Parts: sequence; structure tokens; C-alpha cells
Amino acid sequence: MTTTQGTRRVVRLGAGAGYSGDRIEPAVELAAHGALDYLVFECLAERTIAIAQQARRANPDLGYDPLLDARMRAVLPIAVAGGVRIISNMGAANPLAAATKTAQIARELGLGGLKIAAVTGDDVLDVVMHGDFRFEESGERVSAYAGRLVSANAYLGAAPIVAALAAGADIVLTGRVADPSLFTAPLIHEFGWDMDDWAALGQATVVGHLLECAGQVTGGYFADPGFKDVSDLARLGFPIGEVSADGSVVITKVPQAGGRVTEATCKEQLIYEIHDPRRYLQPDVVADFTQVSVHEEAPDRVRVTGGRGTARTDTLKVTVAYTDGYIGEGQISYGGPGAVARARLALDIVRERLRLTGVETSELRFDLIGVSSLYGEMIAAGTPEPCEVRVRVAGRTLSAAQAARIGNEVEALYTNGPSGGGGATKAVREVLAVQSVLLPRAETKPAFQFVEV
Repeated sequence: MTTTQGTRRVVRLGAGAGYSGDRIEPAVELAAHGALDYLVFECLAERTIAIAQQARRANPDLGYDPLLDARMRAVLPIAVAGGVRIISNMGAANPLAAATKTAQIARELGLGGLKIAAVTGDDVLDVVMHGDFRFEESGERVSAYAGRLVSANAYLGAAPIVAALAAGADIVLTGRVADPSLFTAPLIHEFGWDMDDWAALGQATVVGHLLECAGQVTGGYFADPGFKDVSDLARLGFPIGEVSADGSVVITKVPQAGGRVTEATCKEQLIYEIHDPRRYLQPDVVADFTQVSVHEEAPDRVRVTGGRGTARTDTLKVTVAYTDGYIGEGQISYGGPGAVARARLALDIVRERLRLTGVETSELRFDLIGVSSLYGEMIAAGTPEPCEVRVRVAGRTLSAAQAARIGNEVEALYTNGPSGGGGATKAVREVLAVQSVLLPRAETKPAFQFVEV
């Protein structure tokens, strides 16, 4: 609920998820006990939406977040009863289907009178396919990948969400929207900020960046036993942002939740995934974090101010996903005396078998998990020998059939390799690679439409 502290109006934002597969219980806890105005679920990563596009191609009624059903059934009754509005990018590759599904769930739960908005316009595959674009990372022409393209989604900003909220939306489901914009939008709506108020939008981006990863800022990603201890992580709570009209925010959590909010947890999250703190490029603003101040006011209450911004760019980032072959993988474990020697022999056998049978790979890795898989042989040579080790062989191929042969050779070590091997697994998966292009902002047409309950 929007509150007033003295003469200062405060909007309470809760972070209900930090990634697609995140826990649901902390979001329910926030909806029930957080006295929220908005509950925001941030559920998209670069490859997540490409996977969703594949699901949509197989079934046009799918393509939204796989946990949408479970999340909405858990949260909707509490949110509706408490007047909490929901914003999420769980629409993924199919926001309209997500809105339709959510309306169905609401009807089944006996929740009427809801206005559910689906934000569209981020899917720009046709524009990218038929334009003259080059990938920012490699410089290659996108047209050279024409037969392999899966998706192209522009990072939209807050504007269509703001429009949907102004039209009375109780729930807004989007596709690819920049993570901070999910939090920026309700602040623009509530405080009436102009879309070119760069100072306000810069600070709002600070708010969104602090909240977007949910449990990271309450100590989850922060924890390091003996150095940075965090209590009750099994009951980790998700954060709340108490935002004032000047954009200043207090990051906190519900008292009964596990975890902690400190100056250090907020500072670590502030610099998370930030390349240039002076020019953090967002679709709404170019944010400047260099003057941000973080101050711990009380236990689990940290005030953050000082975000600034300059005019947004004329282009939007577009994540383009394309098929890039297959990965075949096999694993098997060895334990007891001589485990590492037997594991190394197993790798030698598989390496030679793949050569003899003519498996064609563009990349091939031979790892001993627990010995050399993370840091290589140089560090492994100086460490005590473990009493157990897991062999992993993984390679990239052009076909699924070639990829399958890698795992088959590892599995064959059961009876054709060193003694004591066990727990073999094998898998084949298609590779979805991503690169980026910059798209003139005018080439996108963000919009929303309602599905009413």
C-alpha cells in the first residue's frame, strides 16, 4: 500500500523472483506480509526467451514462463485481497498467451474484475532478418545466419508498462523488457515523473538494479561462511524497496524472513553486472551510479540515494538467438585409492575412441571435476589428490547423432575402461547461442492489450 512518512509519499515494491526458476514461497511471503503496492517478478535471461520461442513454435499457446501457472495460483489470491498489483516479464515469448492463462487461473480461483495487460512489441525477428544488421560482438552480418535464427527481442523500456498501469491494469505481463524497467515503470506511474526526467530515471534504475535479482540483495549471493555470514538462508526472504518521490529508496525485507540487508549486500548488488558505472545503458536512460550513496539506517534497512542519468540512446539492444550445433556430454565417477589415475586413464581412452571412430567436433573438453575442471592442470598439480573424482567429456558437433556418440563412449567405460567406474550419465542438447544488434528505437512498436477477467 502506498504510505506517507511525514509529508513524504512512499511506494513499496517487492521483488518476487530474480530468475525463471526462482523460489515461490518468498513471493507469497511478500504478498502476505510486505504491505506492498507492487510485486515484481523478473524471470528472463538472454537464452530464456530463445528457449521460450522454441516452445511457442511447437505450441502457439505456450512460450511463457513455465512457472507462471504455479506462481499465479500461489500469489494471486493474496495479492488481489491486498490490492497488490503485479508486474512481470513472465510473458517471455508469448505475453498475450501468458495474460490469457493468467485470466483463466483467476477465473478458476474465483477472482473477478481483474484487468490483465499483455505488453508486446519486443519481438523484432522480422525486422532484424530483413534489415542490414551486423552483430556487435563478432561483426558478422546477421543475414549470414538466416537459416539458423530463432529469435530477436529488443529490450523495451518502461513506457508501455506505464501506459498499461495508467489504463488501470492490475497485472502487467511483458516479454523482453530491461530488468530495471519493470521496477522503474510503477514509480513513473505513481510519482508522475516525465519520461525525460533523466535524474529521476537514473535513480529509479538504481532502485530496479538493487531489487531485480531478488534474494541476491538479501544475502543469498552474498553469503560466504566465515567471511560474510548470513543467517537462515534456507528461509531467505526477498527484498522490499520503499521508494520516495525523489527516488530515494530504503531496501529492507519482512522481519520474519531469513537473510539480511546491509550496506555490504547492497553495494555488492549495486556493482553486479555493471561494466561502466558512469554509463549504464538502459532503454529509459543512461544511468550514472558513480555518486550513489549507501547508508545503513537500522538493521535490515539501507537507504540508497544519488543515482543520476543522462538522455537515453537512439538505439535499443536486441538479443538475437540462433542454433549453433549440439553439445554431447558424458560423465562417470571414480573413487577410492588411485581414483585420479583411473580417471585420467578413462579420459585417455575416450579421447582415443573419439579419434578412432571419427567423431567430428569443433570444441572438445576433457575435465576431471574436483581436480582440473575449473582452474586447469597447473593448479591441480599442486593440490592433494582427492579420494573421488568425476570424469566429464563434452564436445560441440554439427549433428545430434554425432553428439550422442560422445556420451556413448563415456558410458562404455562401465565395462571397457578402468575399474570402479559408476554413476555414468550422458546427454545431448541443442546449442542456442546469442549475439546482439543495435536497433533504431523507431523500429519497435511497443503496445499493450487487455485480457479481462
